[in-house]
Amino acid sequence: MRRTGIMRAGLAVLLLLGAGATASTVPATADEKQPASAGLLTAMQRDFHLTKAEAKARLAAERRATALEPKVRRVAGASFGGSWFDATANTLTVGLARGASATTVRDVRATGATVRTVAHSARELTAAQAKLDKLSPPDAISSWHVDAEASTVVVNVVEGKQSDNDVRAFLARARTAGPITVEQVPAAPTTLAAGTVGGDPFYTGNVRCSIGFSVYGGFVTAGHCRQPSTAVYGWDRSYVGNFQAGTFPGDDYGWVSVGSGWWTVPVVLGWGTVSDQLVRGSNVAPVGSSVCRSGSTTHWHCGTVLAMNETVNYSQGAVYQMTKTSVCAEPGDSGGSFISGDQAQGVTSGGWGDCSSGGETWFQPVNEILNRYGLTLHTA
Repeated sequence: MRRTGIMRAGLAVLLLLGAGATASTVPATADEKQPASAGLLTAMQRDFHLTKAEAKARLAAERRATALEPKVRRVAGASFGGSWFDATANTLTVGLARGASATTVRDVRATGATVRTVAHSARELTAAQAKLDKLSPPDAISSWHVDAEASTVVVNVVEGKQSDNDVRAFLARARTAGPITVEQVPAAPTTLAAGTVGGDPFYTGNVRCSIGFSVYGGFVTAGHCRQPSTAVYGWDRSYVGNFQAGTFPGDDYGWVSVGSGWWTVPVVLGWGTVSDQLVRGSNVAPVGSSVCRSGSTTHWHCGTVLAMNETVNYSQGAVYQMTKTSVCAEPGDSGGSFISGDQAQGVTSGGWGDCSSGGETWFQPVNEILNRYGLTLHTA
């Protein structure tokens, strides 16, 4: 049994064996009022090449931007062209469509956000993406999403496939939907479930996946992890509970009820790389923000939110309204936690690449899962 001291403390991956849990499974409260734990700051320094002071400043700025985004969206009204976090300036940037009134520009600037003029409103770009969502993409079309900063819908095509007849036909139809930009990616996305490997967080059938976030009564994870047999077993092969629901493709989410001596805690496992992270909410981090992922195969890695509401074309079918990140992942990480600071973001769905050569991943936003099933996030 390959369990570290952290594991023996109770496996703080949102599910703990009730009989064995102690106060040591929850991080000390000394850091609770700080921007982040010492371990998270270390991970930020490692993955973003920052000093400790820079990491603290970025996390604080991201929290401010996350809180500000709903306000600027309301103030901008119909002129809203999207928003993104500028990691260089540590500010939220808001796109305003051409023709925005001087009053709107003034009012948005008054919130403290940076203003940039963009070609299209968010409403126009979302409408264009919705038209693409009704098409049937070939396998070489990787994904598509609204890029607010570039004010276009980006369609990603697997390298070397752009001249294929079915790809050309799809792109021709896509261009009639609105402003479209075509970009190439190294590989097609795949889900990140894995065959059974001893000593990892949870199993269903012959598939290993990772726990996402604790909710009252259970936990959320990726829908593609659900198997014909809905029984779920923990890292020690003891019975945990059952999948109560799971959807894939279209969406990629599900939830598992827990019992049999297991309970839930508002914690994401740091795997010894960082301290276990407390979860205090689920405010959505803007594009450009830092985000970290915890998974049972590659453990703890950080990166940046690259896009929101992206449509991902897996071989099993398209999944909508996903968030794309620069965080790496590998098979078995599916369902695992994406967290920004202390705010839950989503559960790992799939991606391309690996944690040796790099890659990109998508997560299913957690708030959609909570709303769909009427669940309540377990927070500290």
